[in-house]
Amino acid sequence: MAQRKLTSSEIRTLQESLSSDYKNCNIRLREGEYQYSLAEVIASFQLELYFPDVKDIIRRLYGEEKANDIQFIRKIQTILKKMEKSKIVQILPKKKPWDLQRYALTSFKFQDVDKNLVTLAIDTKIRQVQDMLIQQKTSSNELSKIRIWILVIIVGVSYVTSVWTLLQPLINPILFVLAFSVAVTCSLLLGKVLSYT
Repeated sequence: MAQRKLTSSEIRTLQESLSSDYKNCNIRLREGEYQYSLAEVIASFQLELYFPDVKDIIRRLYGEEKANDIQFIRKIQTILKKMEKSKIVQILPKKKPWDLQRYALTSFKFQDVDKNLVTLAIDTKIRQVQDMLIQQKTSSNELSKIRIWILVIIVGVSYVTSVWTLLQPLINPILFVLAFSVAVTCSLLLGKVLSYT
């Protein structure tokens, strides 16, 4: 999977799972069992900065043919639901209502019901991913600051133009409406950008 830009909530989710210590779970995580294989595949996706849906998981584990088998998808979703109740995975909110649910591990380290310690990622790989997240967050913050300043300047110029138009002896309605519309639109965009930072 190609590395992609994560949202702030996805970054938070990933940071929590990367920094988490061993979590107790009330199911068995033994190599060769479905739960272990699913957790391992979700871990590999997360280390690539990607949160998979059930079809992505099945595709990587069992191939394209099984990813199109509705009965098999339901079986895996049932296992993932059980893993969610055991606090191994969490279901992420959908971006669009028709999207499949995406999954994330709550930790890369677990203690299963048999008291076995299960580690799904080595510490050096976890540190690499944390460093990538820091770099991504830094570049994202710089880009957000640039967007904010551009929008602030456009809003300021548009409002000044609107006021200047109203102070003229002969008011130009087209210029006023245009400048005011740009100011309002950019103000809304500025609010949206500020809410995501």
